[in-house]
Amino acid sequence: MQDEIKQRIEAAIAGAQVTVNVDGNRATIAVVASLFAGMSRVKKQQQVYACIEDLIAGGALHAVTIKADAPE
Repeated sequence: MQDEIKQRIEAAIAGAQVTVNVDGNRATIAVVASLFAGMSRVKKQQQVYACIEDLIAGGALHAVTIKADAPE
């Protein structure tokens, strides 16, 4: 599932650098992308969440922690 999440985010967010760690049904996702420049924290998380919302709705993922930033 780790690779699937990473591929989904990379496909949806151009140039994203993605790190995913899955432990059971919990995922920690870190994404760095220029798309996030000037976005609020909530908007950044919504962009990432949109890539995996079906996994959450279907129960494959229960808890997700998202850290999304623009490159420094």
